[in-house]
Amino acid sequence: MRTGWADGPEFVTQCPIRPGGSYTYRFTVQGQQGTLWWHAHSSWLRATVYGALIIRPRDGESYPFPKPKRVTPILLGEWWDANPIDVAREATRTGATPNVSDAYTINVQPGRDLFKCSSEETTIVPIDFGETNLLRVIDAALNQPLFFKVASHKLTVVGADASYTKPFTTSVLMMGPGQTMDVLIQGDRPPSRYYVAARAYQSAQNSPFDNTTTTAILEYKSATYAAKNCKATTPVMPSLPAYNDTNRVTAFIQSFRSQQKVEVPTDIDESLFFTVGLGLNCPPNFHKRRCQGPNGNRFTASMNNFSFVLSRNFSLLQAHQQGIPGGGFTTDFPGAPPLKFNYTGNVSRSLFQPVPGTKSYKLEYGSRVQIVIQDTSIVTPENHPIHLHGYDFYIIVEGFGNFNPKRDTSKFNLIDPPLRNTVGVPVYGLAVIRFVADKSGVANALSHGCS
Repeated sequence: MRTGWADGPEFVTQCPIRPGGSYTYRFTVQGQQGTLWWHAHSSWLRATVYGALIIRPRDGESYPFPKPKRVTPILLGEWWDANPIDVAREATRTGATPNVSDAYTINVQPGRDLFKCSSEETTIVPIDFGETNLLRVIDAALNQPLFFKVASHKLTVVGADASYTKPFTTSVLMMGPGQTMDVLIQGDRPPSRYYVAARAYQSAQNSPFDNTTTTAILEYKSATYAAKNCKATTPVMPSLPAYNDTNRVTAFIQSFRSQQKVEVPTDIDESLFFTVGLGLNCPPNFHKRRCQGPNGNRFTASMNNFSFVLSRNFSLLQAHQQGIPGGGFTTDFPGAPPLKFNYTGNVSRSLFQPVPGTKSYKLEYGSRVQIVIQDTSIVTPENHPIHLHGYDFYIIVEGFGNFNPKRDTSKFNLIDPPLRNTVGVPVYGLAVIRFVADKSGVANALSHGCS
């Protein structure tokens, strides 16, 4: 999708669509096939305003795998027993962590048995014996990476973020917020009913999270009781990984490869290093009731020890395109941490307070870019799903510890790395991505977990 004007983040690429207003998106899809999604990008509206965006093969072309008998979108979400905008506003007012969600959902339903309110409207995923079906799985959860599993069935991953991959088989998916996957499932089990289930992958220690499980039902249409007796039959429940099973997550993400040899940028023009994490501060003019986070502080997001502040008068792309004096932003965001430190070790408290600012980093059009994205132990280490708006990128390595040029560059996959639009930077770890800056305008790099 080649235009920044239709990218969505409020006050970055465009001003928000006002209540009662409208906006028509026009864009060209190039080089992408599979599953994407659309969502609101203003405050926490994304908690409820989202949907699937499916890109099918062109007429006369086919899938690079057996044509599925059925195709079912699966949208994983989070649900609050409250207005999510109010939840976000309360967190902004107090500076504390937002209240965790009350349930996860599959196609907007929490699922029968575990949530009484949903017992009559559980999502049904149809299948029949001998079929090969395609599940288009989307993690539309606001903040939480999720495990996803179907009882007694294997899943074959064939695509991710609208790019086909080398197929690989797994019993469980792990998806960060914003990620999508195309998954084949075989109807090769005794005709019955099986739970489809999802629950949290929680890498941050001592942090509150929603530990509920959402379910749907994979239902074989040839099951003899499907019509009359299904309510009396309890589906088979899958065994999900432990909430903090990072080893399982690592094995899963290391399975991704592009379908064939790809042209990864090699002669790098811009080599950047971004640390990501949380921060704590309490401005001197804030009353203590606005600083109810740890030790009388406010939580904030941090990248290279800066915390991004949105413009409130006009969008950054508008300011850039129209040459508005000042523009509401500066171009002095550092391409590396202002201070080097033991990123995943015991971090000095002096680094817990990022500097607020509306800063950008300028790239020449057509430049070949490498970014090392480094998790930190500031406040708490955790898996960070990082998304670069308007771009796909190659993930050439993921690993643990501090980035070590000698150790980690030797592991670079420059042959068939996966092409993604969201990368889950491992807890206590790092990811390295490469792309060509071939879209003019303003691109927003953000973490879906702490933005």
